[in-house]
Amino acid sequence: MTTETKLKSNLASHNTPPQVSFGQAFWFWLKLGFISFGGPAGQIAIMHEELVVRRRWISEKRFLHALNYCMVLPGPEAQQLATYVGWLLHKTRGGIVAGTLFVLPSLFILIALSWVYIAFGEVPLIAGIFYGIKPAVTAIVVHAAHRIGSRALKNNVLWAIAAASFVAIFALNVPFPFIVVGAALIGFIGGRLAPETFKVGGGHGSVNKSFGAALIDDHTPPPEHALFRWRRLIQVLAVGGILWAVPMGWLVQKYGWDHTFTQMSWFFTKAALLTFGGAYAVLPYVYQGAVDQFGWATATQMIDGLALGETTPGPLIMVVAFVGFIGGYVKEVLGQQSLFLAGAVAASLVTWFTFLPSFMFILAGGPLVESTHNDLKFTAPLTAITAAVVGVILNLAMFFGYHVLWPQGFSGTFDVPSAVIALTAAVALFKYKRNVIHVIGVCGLLGVALQWLQI
Repeated sequence: MTTETKLKSNLASHNTPPQVSFGQAFWFWLKLGFISFGGPAGQIAIMHEELVVRRRWISEKRFLHALNYCMVLPGPEAQQLATYVGWLLHKTRGGIVAGTLFVLPSLFILIALSWVYIAFGEVPLIAGIFYGIKPAVTAIVVHAAHRIGSRALKNNVLWAIAAASFVAIFALNVPFPFIVVGAALIGFIGGRLAPETFKVGGGHGSVNKSFGAALIDDHTPPPEHALFRWRRLIQVLAVGGILWAVPMGWLVQKYGWDHTFTQMSWFFTKAALLTFGGAYAVLPYVYQGAVDQFGWATATQMIDGLALGETTPGPLIMVVAFVGFIGGYVKEVLGQQSLFLAGAVAASLVTWFTFLPSFMFILAGGPLVESTHNDLKFTAPLTAITAAVVGVILNLAMFFGYHVLWPQGFSGTFDVPSAVIALTAAVALFKYKRNVIHVIGVCGLLGVALQWLQI
């Protein structure tokens, strides 16, 4: 490449890209819904590559600022981030389309896979696949704890917060929302007393890295629709309240408060509002309700559901759709002749009540966030919450490991083949940096081989 060609290329890369039409954005968000594999970290990486590096719809700094807000919120940060960018680009309809298309493909896929699982799970081939992927899921959760921890725990204070959160949830059985509130309070105070300790990123990585001029650049003023107005906030909250109250009221009137559909809708509303830190942090709360309290699924089914969530596009928290389907199917809430319909309705209900608050958080809170760039008071609690989440995820890994390696409890036998598969998955993830989908696929094949050998 000649010097003149390089110069032209550099100039072109720094020119502001053309405006994006709603139709162009629609097809991009639809595509993203089908390719967003890899859990929250993988999905955020895909969005960063597409939105910041390739298309330059939003700058690196604005992207990370939006991500910080989404990570503070309860619920799936990757889906909320897509909603946020869609809202910035094309107002409310842009946010709704981006967030919905991020979820919809995975809902349909998970309904189909959940039916295969519950209807044919005892078939040797299917049983072998799940025997192999359970240990892989344990290794994946350990890897997630390491990945988040290596990025978040930049000093001794943050390490101490992570350790304290692990002890709190593992030994003291402290509810996760209390852990998050405590961590946020520490971050809020610490951000004033020791601001460098709670600075996002801990000095690693470049927040100001530039990939050329973006449509929404570092110093681009918020668009008209992103300016805070009390009237608009009240309107958004009112519409959100109606969209929650009408279906909930209809369920109570039609089926009663104690019916499975109603209880699922109420429980997953609470899960959406009370759980922070992404999908891995939500799972202990969902397990407590779905397995221990209501009996919608077993511990083994929860692990299998997470495996399905890891192998399908969309947010990992879509495991709630699996829990809903299994619960509706097993409870026969619409009669023995409508098992699939019961599962599909339950999966759709829990998806609605899980994700509705996420849309409200973005559409109502977005204008406030657009006025908080570089505000340490806003970001310091996030740093502490992220540190606490590391301890919670480590607890989740131990929970999965226990159920996989000692399926009959500590009084039973140690499952050596599962341990070998888990170790293999861990080596592939930690040493060879293999893709999660590849790891699950290979481990599933190992499970089929072991089932065939009857080991």
